Parts: sequence; C-alpha cells; structure tokens
Amino acid sequence: MMNKHTIGTREQWLAARLDLLKAEKALTRRSDELARQRQALPWVRVDKAYRFDTEHGPAMLDALFDGRSQLLVYHFMFGPDYTAGCPSCSAIADGFDGIVTHLAHHDVTLMAVSRAPLAKLLAYRQRMGWTFPWASAPDSDFTADFNVSFTEAQQREGTIEYNYQRGGHAMDESQVPEPVAQFAATCGTDAPTYSRDRPGLSAFVREDGVIYHTYSTYARGLDGLWGMYQWLDRAPLGRHEQGPWWRRHDEYS
Repeated sequence: MMNKHTIGTREQWLAARLDLLKAEKALTRRSDELARQRQALPWVRVDKAYRFDTEHGPAMLDALFDGRSQLLVYHFMFGPDYTAGCPSCSAIADGFDGIVTHLAHHDVTLMAVSRAPLAKLLAYRQRMGWTFPWASAPDSDFTADFNVSFTEAQQREGTIEYNYQRGGHAMDESQVPEPVAQFAATCGTDAPTYSRDRPGLSAFVREDGVIYHTYSTYARGLDGLWGMYQWLDRAPLGRHEQGPWWRRHDEYS
C-alpha cells in the first residue's frame, strides 16, 4: 500500500512537533479549567433511599461509599435481560481494577452499578477476570433517576432524555443502526431491550452524614475513561476505525 502520509526531515518534524506542543499545552490548561468547573457545580442533596444488592448483602447508597467521602459510580450497561455486559462498557471496565486501589487511597470509592441481578453480574465479572466492586440496582429508581435506564413506554412515546437532551442519540432512532443491533446480539437480546440501558458516570460526596450528587456524564463524556482510546489517539494512525471494531477481551481470535 502506498504511503500517503507526509514524509519529512527530523528538522521538519521537530518544527511541527513544537507547534503541536503549544496546542497540547493549551488543551491541558483547558482540561484543568474544565475540571475546576466540574468541581464548582452546585451539590444536590440526595434524599431518596436507594437500595442495592452487593456482595456483602443489601445496602443503601451510603454503604457504597465504603467509609470514604467520595463515590464514583460507573453506570455499566447490563440490563436484567442481558446475558453479557455491553462490549463498550466492558472495554472501559478493563481499566478499573488497577485504578480502584489508587482511588481508594485518595478517599474515593469507584464501583459499577447495573440493573441485572447480582448473580449475573458477579458471574460475568469472574468471566472477565475483574475484581472491582459491582452492585445491582434491580428494584431501585437509581438508574432511572440518573438517566441511564428507560421504560418501553418512554421508547414508544419518544420521551427518552439522555445526555441532557431529548432524543438525538443513535440508540433512539427508529431505524436501528447496525452497531446497536450487533452489540445487542452479543448481549443476548434485541436492540430495543438493549437500548433501555445506557452508559454513564455519576459522582457523589458525603459530608456531615448527608449525601450529595455532584456530577454526571454520558455518551462521549466517558471518552476520557476509555483507556484504549487514550493510547490510540497517540498511535500513528489514531483511532483509524469505521464503526465498532472492539470486542470483549476474551472474544478476540
């Protein structure tokens, strides 16, 4: 295959790299400012009693903090009717185990929450070789209140609000995109059922015995958590993709 990329001297590369360095530094400063904006958001008191099933038995939201003051919840797409977790969420979660310990020693608990029964979640976790904490919220308003699960009626009426807007997401389209149908099949379900769960991240803080919701992000707001993309963005050909190419890590031939 003919190389269509620019070929240059080391001097030309260095000049271009120094220009890029300025842009990278500007992006880093902008990223730092966005982090400050996230942390400056008003806190919203959580008064509803959310119940979860955990490895240690039934638990309320307070228990998920595991004695720390901050809680990060990854809303993992694994609906009650799935036979396996979402491949995209699985790729993101591949990076959790190494991070959980570091966060725990910085007063932050990281855990996943899904609607599937706990036994199904733990069996899948074992299959994937993960150890991070994972809770089930099958009979709770938690996933609905934080906009990561929806009802058949909402689908039918077109009233799904995800990522802070009504509709406008590929999974809301009447004509199901092929990647959505493909992923649904790998989860042992159909596209409408698969689409009633969505990915996201929510942050909480506990102060003086009161829990507050501080931040949530969805869809491409999760890009920064997707470790493989941070590496690909620095590889010679970048993401170089035409549609989803990833699989669960035990499914590559």
